[in-house]
Amino acid sequence: MSSTTPAAMPLDPDDVAAWTEQPFETLFSLSAAEVEAAQRAALVKRFTELRPEVEALDKLAVRQGVDRVETIEDAVPLLFDHRVYKSYPLSLIEKRRFARLTTWLGRLTRHDLGNVPLDGVDSVDEWLTRLDEHGMIIGHSTGTTGKLSFIPRSRDEWPAWRNVHFEVMRAAIGTDVRQVKIPTFSAGYRSGHQMMTKMGKLFAEVQAGGDENRHMLYDYPLSSDLLSLAGRLQAAEERGELDQLEIDPRLLEERRQLIEASRHRDDDLQRWFATLVEEFRGKRVRIGGTSADLVRLALKGRENGVVCEFAPDSILMAGGGMKGFKNAPDDWRDLLTGFFGIDRIASMYGMSECMGTAPKCSENFYHFMPYTIPIVLDEDAVPVPRKGVHTGRLALFDLLAETYWGGFISGDRVTIHWDEDCACGWKSPRISDDIVRYSELEGGDDKITCAGTAKAYSDFMDYVSGT
Repeated sequence: MSSTTPAAMPLDPDDVAAWTEQPFETLFSLSAAEVEAAQRAALVKRFTELRPEVEALDKLAVRQGVDRVETIEDAVPLLFDHRVYKSYPLSLIEKRRFARLTTWLGRLTRHDLGNVPLDGVDSVDEWLTRLDEHGMIIGHSTGTTGKLSFIPRSRDEWPAWRNVHFEVMRAAIGTDVRQVKIPTFSAGYRSGHQMMTKMGKLFAEVQAGGDENRHMLYDYPLSSDLLSLAGRLQAAEERGELDQLEIDPRLLEERRQLIEASRHRDDDLQRWFATLVEEFRGKRVRIGGTSADLVRLALKGRENGVVCEFAPDSILMAGGGMKGFKNAPDDWRDLLTGFFGIDRIASMYGMSECMGTAPKCSENFYHFMPYTIPIVLDEDAVPVPRKGVHTGRLALFDLLAETYWGGFISGDRVTIHWDEDCACGWKSPRISDDIVRYSELEGGDDKITCAGTAKAYSDFMDYVSGT
């Protein structure tokens, strides 16, 4: 540990949000014993406080026979799987029954959503905006499984979430964007409620020196309604049920326009980036996006003779894997660094359900901060020992979730290293960067065997999906 590492304040389990005010160097210098003791105490507190106030958590605890939580392992039967946040009947969106959708969401948060006025709300985007106006910060998934997952975050979590975002980014890129303003390029949308898009807008004022310094491919919002429709159409087509969907004609027209625009996406992308290459030649920039999008951009740019000459201290951030890009070149990392002229690819591992993202270290491991408890499950949903090296399904408990239950099971297979021996010097549990989705493995089976009894969890899902 460096002699310049600031002294750590004790991790107070009664105030996890305060942990986020400490520098990452300090948090990554703490011993596993100290961190786990604070995590256990904070987890017990979260369960004790939230069970009486979050209806879904209470119902699952009853069905699983869990009356108290004293260890991390005790919480495993209470982990939500990925279906919970999209367990609403799809008909509520198709028929625009937003009062009932709000009732469903209310079961997942301690906030009373019954007083949110829904007059005039006629779309998913309007519904989410209305909830935001009344203290929530709802972000959702991309809907590739046919339904959007809605994460019931609120303004209560905002200060800690903001701290985490900037401090983890500092750990990943080596620059504090709260102090150094860097123009940012992203081949995404200016705004919208999809979680990553929403985060870009939420944090824009600080991290790029204002929204005007975010150079986006699409200078308009990403429609939640269109994302929802796209997922539903794909799922219905796979089931042979397209003719059974009830679709708003307005959405079909918007979809037609989107499909038309997407036919020109590659050309639009190249024109957009070529302009930025010229405008910012010799300047420091930050380029971010999914690995797949950045590889496509680099391949096409190289083909068109685009030459990047940004300042040598520019930042390249890639993540999200190669979703939808089955023929990505094996040397895609070398391709990116060579094309953009930036010698290091920074990255953070995270997901919509969890505020505590994990920065990648110099040894290519993702390290978890103390406010995120990693739990790795074997094929029978039994936690692996919290020592040594193990491979299994990743579950996380987000201790920063103060108004909703932060425990959930992901769809990712990871290899976790528990011991404090990373050559980078950071002391914390870490996962290798060879993360894969279970749905992408041979056979594509993403079935989760939930802890406890299958019937208990099935009964819980019947409850939480009812309206």
